[in-house]
Amino acid sequence: MNIPSAAPSGVFKIGNEIPVHRLGFGAMRITGPGIWGEPKDRGEALRVLRRLPELGVNFIDTADSYGPFVSEDLIAEALAPYPDMLIATKGGLTRTGPNVWPPVGRPEYLRQCVLMSLRRLRQERIGLWQLHRIDPKVPRDEQFGVIADMIGEGLIAHAGLSECGVEDIEAARKVFPVATVQNRYNLADRGSEAVLDYCEREGIGFIPWFPLAAGDLARPGGALDTIVRRLGATPSQVALAWVLRRSPVMLPIPGTSQVAHLEDNVRAAGIELTDEDFAALDRQGRASPG
Repeated sequence: MNIPSAAPSGVFKIGNEIPVHRLGFGAMRITGPGIWGEPKDRGEALRVLRRLPELGVNFIDTADSYGPFVSEDLIAEALAPYPDMLIATKGGLTRTGPNVWPPVGRPEYLRQCVLMSLRRLRQERIGLWQLHRIDPKVPRDEQFGVIADMIGEGLIAHAGLSECGVEDIEAARKVFPVATVQNRYNLADRGSEAVLDYCEREGIGFIPWFPLAAGDLARPGGALDTIVRRLGATPSQVALAWVLRRSPVMLPIPGTSQVAHLEDNVRAAGIELTDEDFAALDRQGRASPG
């Protein structure tokens, strides 16, 4: 079987400057249960990371809260100094236990997040740093302001937001250039359509998290099932191919802790959907309760 490659997914330039293949990798799942602690199989997690450049995946999305810190540490161990790769990370969430993520957006804490991520990732500047959540307890302009300061100081090259609306993006753009937005989005969950359309108009990268989900769309006889059978693919691969086809600014980041699953995900970059396939899946996805 041919070695899969992310290259057919195409190229997008983060901040109109850093080119990456549009199919990236999300490094949340290389930690323990509840995104807490070390992975069950540390060796396999490292093998997954080291396999990425061999598959043409040159965009990795992580966060200081994954583990916490575990994901960033593993990435540095496996891949530093990252030749021809962009390691994007996020900050602004704290961890008090498995699956618990309280936001903290105080400027001094966000600065600490960046400085510590630089240390763990063994970098002098973070290519893309994203505010994991806008903390409702802190004026958002204070959060945006420290991001602008850190860009000016050269700690961050480009910055983005996560789980936000169009109005948030427009407010942030008055303070710093928004290079990316990361919202939940997939074939069955279309709640961020307006944000995606805005990002496409403005040339902002849109990073859909949870991109493989297809909800109940894989039921027998439906459009997804029909296409899967014709292409000899999996429902997740076709759902990911649809996400890639949806917009040229789309940067999906499917994650996994197993090399075999990683290779299956990357094969989605080579799946070519017809216009009829795309439209049928679009209709079925919009009709889904998500």
